[in-house]
Amino acid sequence: MDRRLTARGLERRRQLMDYSARLFARNGYDPTSVAEIVDGMNVGKGVFYWYFESKEALLLEILADSQRSLRRLQQSYIENEADPVRRIELGIRATMDWVGQNRHLWGLFRFAASEERFAPYLRRGQQTAVSDVVRHINEAITQGRVRQTDPSVLAHAILGVTNQLSGTFLVEQDGRPSEVADAAVDFCLDGLLGARLPV
Repeated sequence: MDRRLTARGLERRRQLMDYSARLFARNGYDPTSVAEIVDGMNVGKGVFYWYFESKEALLLEILADSQRSLRRLQQSYIENEADPVRRIELGIRATMDWVGQNRHLWGLFRFAASEERFAPYLRRGQQTAVSDVVRHINEAITQGRVRQTDPSVLAHAILGVTNQLSGTFLVEQDGRPSEVADAAVDFCLDGLLGARLPV
């Protein structure tokens, strides 16, 4: 929905998104109704539909906003780093910090990934993440620090490890982001830099 919003309107829209995300995470997306959202925020349905065409549009915006937020944090961690391997490490650490601050969103991503109505939107964000990591890996290959190999495979491996560890140890077990990041970095960089060795 393309509307020009005032600062107050943007704040109200943000409040609706944040409240709804927590409600979806706690009660599930399908069981949660628009009526529950507006009742919980003490606003009318008209307010909801001013900002979002539907509950589905709301979730899509929550997912897109979350992906943008994660990428912004990653970019802020790596923006002044020249070393591509160090950028990969910092990207992993940024991801763990973001998940640690937004654990409630993890279940929404898992739910959306299993639903064909939402999964394509997630896949676009995931492809952006893969492309970011591939760029760093290609630089490391050019520098001779990583053996010439398919950078897409390595990027998917790094993201897979990062996602698995964050889901298990940050979300399910409420671990500390720095400790989980240390484990992910050690595993990923050992594998990445070990790719220099002959097979």
